[in-house]
Amino acid sequence: MAETAWETVYVEGSPRICVDVAGEGPLLVFLHGIGGNKLNWHMQLPEFSRHFTAVAWDARGYGGSDDYDGDLDFSDFSRDLERVLDHFGAKKAHICGTSMGGRIAQDFMALYPGRVATLVLCDTFAGDDENDERASRSQTIEEFVESRIRPFLDGADPVELAQQRGGRLMAPDHTADARQRAIEAASLLHVESYIKTVRASAAFTRVDNLKNIDVPTLLLFGDQDPLTPPTVAAYMMEHIAGAELAMIEGAGHMPYIEKPDAFNDAALSFLKRHRDLAG
Repeated sequence: MAETAWETVYVEGSPRICVDVAGEGPLLVFLHGIGGNKLNWHMQLPEFSRHFTAVAWDARGYGGSDDYDGDLDFSDFSRDLERVLDHFGAKKAHICGTSMGGRIAQDFMALYPGRVATLVLCDTFAGDDENDERASRSQTIEEFVESRIRPFLDGADPVELAQQRGGRLMAPDHTADARQRAIEAASLLHVESYIKTVRASAAFTRVDNLKNIDVPTLLLFGDQDPLTPPTVAAYMMEHIAGAELAMIEGAGHMPYIEKPDAFNDAALSFLKRHRDLAG
């Protein structure tokens, strides 16, 4: 897949937010997962920029964005996202988020419902539901926190850890290119900010708001995702009125780099139908 040029710009404020942007048209914002950054979306920007102003951000404390003082309130991400929309002069935007980015998208929907045109929620979940075990990822909150931050508390280097863990959440037959792309992004983690993010996100939930999502929503999941398996997608389908589901065959937790053509086809088909809802 041929890549094209994008511009890296900064959204002013505290903290400053770094984004890559390409194309013209309605605003579409890509939100990465907890172990990634905007590099994860570089196989999407060329395709989506043909139809949208396509923006991939580094969340606060990631990539080229600034770190920050104090603890993280998970909704700080949504307040940062509001600044991104304002920067591009968009009243509404299409929001595509994967894993943690999907949870940010759901939080943004709860806090700023009038600014969301559509949602593409990729390999994500809303939070734990004590009445339905399908709602949750495969790890408990405690397991998730321990597995994510323990190596760094013990002094691990992000580059070495990325090399060791690259590809572990992908489907077994993932390509070397997909693995390398995941490693490249994970190698750039800001350790202190990452630890803050893990702790703030662990128990965060928007389960109660699923019923209030009233914009076109696409659930896009890898059929071999070991962390947020298809049962999570089924749960969300039942709780978001009118949601559509697309399963990416042969993909794990990162279909946008494991199966980029299939991911792009599914997401673009949905987004182009609703393109003009953003503005």
